Amino acid sequence: MINKYFLAGVLGLGLFCTTTAYSGEIPMETSENPFGVLDFIYWNHSWNNYQYPDKQSIDLGVALMRKAGVGWVRMDFLWQDIEPRQGERHFEKYDYIVNALTAGGIGILGVLSYHTDWASPQRAWNVSSDDTSMFTAYCSAVAARYKDRVKYWEIWNEPDSGTYWQPQDGMKRYCILLKDAYRALKKVDPECFVLNGGLANGLTSVNRLYDNGAKDYFDIFNIHDFQSPYDKIAIKRTIAYVNTAYKVMCRNGDGRKKIWLTEIGCPGVKRGIQTEPWWMGRNPSEKQQAQWVRQVCTELPKVKPLDKFFWAFFRDTDRHWETGVDYFGLVRHDFKVKPAFEEYRKAVKAYQKGAYGQRSAR
Repeated sequence: MINKYFLAGVLGLGLFCTTTAYSGEIPMETSENPFGVLDFIYWNHSWNNYQYPDKQSIDLGVALMRKAGVGWVRMDFLWQDIEPRQGERHFEKYDYIVNALTAGGIGILGVLSYHTDWASPQRAWNVSSDDTSMFTAYCSAVAARYKDRVKYWEIWNEPDSGTYWQPQDGMKRYCILLKDAYRALKKVDPECFVLNGGLANGLTSVNRLYDNGAKDYFDIFNIHDFQSPYDKIAIKRTIAYVNTAYKVMCRNGDGRKKIWLTEIGCPGVKRGIQTEPWWMGRNPSEKQQAQWVRQVCTELPKVKPLDKFFWAFFRDTDRHWETGVDYFGLVRHDFKVKPAFEEYRKAVKAYQKGAYGQRSAR
């Protein structure tokens, strides 16, 4: 529940932005802003404890994103939400979210995912199908509706992970889907940009995408990378991964494309909260999370050919994972900002002033 006094304070600052263009702090052309976040602003379901249950909560999330200087939001346009029954499409929720983000001057990376109950071979959201026609029809419908506001589309999420794609086959079936979805999107909007689903498993997956002949079916290369803030050379590991992935791209004649790192993050758990560790071990504190945000947001803008990076997540979730992953947010679930929020905001301001200098050599 949103605290009414906190909400009143935000309203008093004039941060809401769903009907008129934002005129507050940190003006920066969206195309020039490399700072993004992953947010579940479209979650309004029992399985996520109704993360954003109403328009008021969406407005508040967008207002805080603008205050932080967020330039881009990565969000799903869930097939199950939009087409719960074949041929019956519902866009109302996404219309409101897209309008709110657009009015706030925030760019959208739309993730087209996952299977619907009625289209899945096993009525499972993560089980692939040999027939791509129904998925590509959904992609076309979404792109057609939002092509005046959304120009960047990602096909699925982490197709190299067994959590999100079954059965795993070295991404062979996924690359078929990627090719078909790419063609469908370009037919609807030739000016859109297509990203492969963010890769979760390092260079093996980078090579497999090219080995499967997907080179000509994405415009921006998309990877994920998570490191533990307890590792003293964590940021060096992330930069090395970006640069090595780029070498693979060059080796495959793809060196002109940019890389987007669409997930990087860690927990920030407030003192006194007891929760299970995240998948990389001990949960960092809110202070340690803020220190990692500072490194990520000051070092990654210097790296070529990295064009944009997205902190995961913008807002803590409510007992969804029942681990430290619920505390990845820059803001807590009650919308109170964390130290990480302030570090993110400082980094955006510093970037805007040119504090980081020229991007490093590839």
